[in-house]
Amino acid sequence: MGQRMFLAVVPPEPVREDLEAFLDVRPGMRWTHPLHWHVTLAFFASVPEHRIDELIERLATKASKRHTFTTGLAEAGAFPNPARANVLWLGLDGGTDELTHLAASGRAAGAKVGAPPDAQKFRPHLTLARPRPPIEATRWLRVLDSYRSPVWEVVDIALIASYLGEGSGGGSRYETVAQFALGRPGAGTP
Repeated sequence: MGQRMFLAVVPPEPVREDLEAFLDVRPGMRWTHPLHWHVTLAFFASVPEHRIDELIERLATKASKRHTFTTGLAEAGAFPNPARANVLWLGLDGGTDELTHLAASGRAAGAKVGAPPDAQKFRPHLTLARPRPPIEATRWLRVLDSYRSPVWEVVDIALIASYLGEGSGGGSRYETVAQFALGRPGAGTP
C-alpha cells in the first residue's frame, strides 16, 4: 500500500492568525484546525513508497519553473451546494492562473510515478468546516463572505503526507514531507 499525500499551498502564519481571529468569535460551527488549513493542488490517494523520492524530484523541478504570485482568501462557498453543504470553504482572490498551472504540474508528476491524482476538477479553496450531517449554509456563507484575508506572496508549495485517524479527535495527522520553492519572481513581486 502507498502513502496518502497531497500537494498544497499553505497560508503563512499571519494569514492563519487573521482567519482564526475572524472564526473564533463565530461559534456554532466546528472549524477545521488552523494547522490543517491549506489549498490542495493535487491529492494522491496512494503514492508507491519506492517512488516518493522520484515524486519529490519531479515536483521540485516543476516548482522551480513557476512564478511566485500574490493571493488572498475571499468569497465563501459550499460543496456540493449551499442547500446541503458538507464543506464550507473560502476561495482565493488572485493567482488563479498560477494555481491552475501548479495543480496541473503536480497532477502530471503524480501520474508519472504511478500515483494518479483524484479526478476532481481543480477549484482552488481552503476548507473551513465539514458539517455532519450536511446543513443549509446560506447564513454561514453570508458571514464568511464578509472575510478578506491579508494578501500574501506564494513563494513555495508543500508535499504533505496524510495519516488518517492519527490526529487529535481521530482526525488526520499531516506531516510536511518536502517544500518546493517557486523559482521565478512573479509579476508585482517587490
